[in-house]
Amino acid sequence: MAPRVLLARHGQTQWSLSGKHTGRTDIPLLEEGRRGAELLGERLHRAPFDGLPGVQVRTSPLSRARETCELAGFGDRATCWDTLMEWDYGAYEGLTPAEIKAERPDWLIWRDGVPGGETVAEMTARADEVVTWARAQEGDVLLFAHGHMLRSIAARWLGYPLHFAARIRLSPTSLSILGWAYGEPAIESWNDVGHLAA
Repeated sequence: MAPRVLLARHGQTQWSLSGKHTGRTDIPLLEEGRRGAELLGERLHRAPFDGLPGVQVRTSPLSRARETCELAGFGDRATCWDTLMEWDYGAYEGLTPAEIKAERPDWLIWRDGVPGGETVAEMTARADEVVTWARAQEGDVLLFAHGHMLRSIAARWLGYPLHFAARIRLSPTSLSILGWAYGEPAIESWNDVGHLAA
């Protein structure tokens, strides 16, 4: 089993800054997002991580995740993996939660999914695929991906239904670590952005 699963959310984009649902639209990083990715990389290349020798690196193929991976210094070790793409938001792509709730006041993506996009069951299956893969590795894994996808992976790592992910926020360019405690899946750290204060 993998000792640790490190989750790196991509850097800030114009849509993440404004709160728009950014699924498959390939929005580039802002300068702030690029600098955040560099700071994340500096953190992962000094103690206690020391560049994570031997780590298995996977990234979403969307440019905001790939560029974060590259700027953090892991591009040469990374494999693009479609499974790590963000939730397909369908008809809600590019809309803010407030805009969606104006039409559907009781809407919750973690329960309801999205029209014309992925269902909760489909997202659960993708997150489960990542968790199964990660647990089969001999050493650490490092994943560069997106807010809803990484939150989904964390929920499924812990064995909870996808709606648990509604309770764990994730900031751009954050670092989170999933691991084990007393033989059970656990969160070692979550939504750590300490490197952005550098």
